[in-house]
Amino acid sequence: MENQRNMIVTDMAARLQGIAALPETEAQCLPGKFYTCPDFYQFEVETFLKKEWHCVGRVDEVASPGDFFTTFLFEEPLLISRGDDGEIRTLSNLCRHRGMLLAEGRGTTRRFVCSYHAWSYARDGRLSNAPRMQDKGVNAENCSLPSFRTELWNGFIYVNLDDNAAPLSSRLHNLEALLGNYDTQQMRIVHTQEEIWNTNWKCLVENFMEAYHLSVVHPGTLHPYTPTGLSRKSMSDDSFTSYCANYPESAETRGTGAPGLSEDERRRSTLFCLFPTQIASQAATLLVSLSIQPLAVDKIMVRWTMSTYSNELTSDELEARLALWNEVNREDREKLERMQRGLSSRHAPSGPLSPADFEGTIWDFYRYLSRSISQLQTL
Repeated sequence: MENQRNMIVTDMAARLQGIAALPETEAQCLPGKFYTCPDFYQFEVETFLKKEWHCVGRVDEVASPGDFFTTFLFEEPLLISRGDDGEIRTLSNLCRHRGMLLAEGRGTTRRFVCSYHAWSYARDGRLSNAPRMQDKGVNAENCSLPSFRTELWNGFIYVNLDDNAAPLSSRLHNLEALLGNYDTQQMRIVHTQEEIWNTNWKCLVENFMEAYHLSVVHPGTLHPYTPTGLSRKSMSDDSFTSYCANYPESAETRGTGAPGLSEDERRRSTLFCLFPTQIASQAATLLVSLSIQPLAVDKIMVRWTMSTYSNELTSDELEARLALWNEVNREDREKLERMQRGLSSRHAPSGPLSPADFEGTIWDFYRYLSRSISQLQTL
């Protein structure tokens, strides 16, 4: 069985690398099997997904000491907390005694107390008390909560499960330049939401990052502001890809935003994917970021946040923007879940990608995938 799995994965990886090596003018989609094969999904997880940086939220979700929220990353329970020293940490969300989940949801606390046997931990994860364990050698040196590598960038929180991973922010200079005038770091969060989508993780990355479907799938929600025909591919490198969804002259203003923005930046939404699983739309007054957590070959958890610039938008305007994004996500989710059912067909196509302004970002994504699985030769 293991040899058969390796043969399947080897053949698929070679196919991916062949597609990624084509000239851009001959770019084509990946065959359906890349979105439905459990063996290839598991290979992705073990080869690079578990070793990459993943966005888990925004800094102001843990604005003050004691603030925390919980999440999972590849079945690893995480506790994101701000300590008394002001530092944001990603801690293991398991009591060191018997493995009980320590915290749930979000909130503010003086300390984390296990609901099973009342072991307690300080805000930085250091063991505070283990009742009736004084003679067992239990102390803060051997029973504090383990931590995971954490980086903050542009107001986002990123976590990596791999202790040996290269730093993140040092390779994001181009993306930082693209977003620099928006003052992304200063935007304040106004909404957080989690949803389960029955689709492959790559399907949502590709869908969010291509403009080809905008006027077809979103005729009443996005087309009036970001029609397909006005979209233009933007910057990319080994870490990210992006495109600009430009507004028509007839569209109403979407706000002023940061003082350093150019008029062109105020008249567009800049969409980017920070490989592999963060996708976001940055506009003058609104930032929407989706963090994709793969759960299975055909299931993902989408944790998305909405942030706004200063207090420019009224509460009614924010409610309207939230309702718009909920509808946009519903429209996309419906299409992707329907497509996922079709991708299992033996006839699931590897059709041609549309011109670069509309699907060139998908081509960038394929090349990222190809680079990421180059470790296949070590199998």
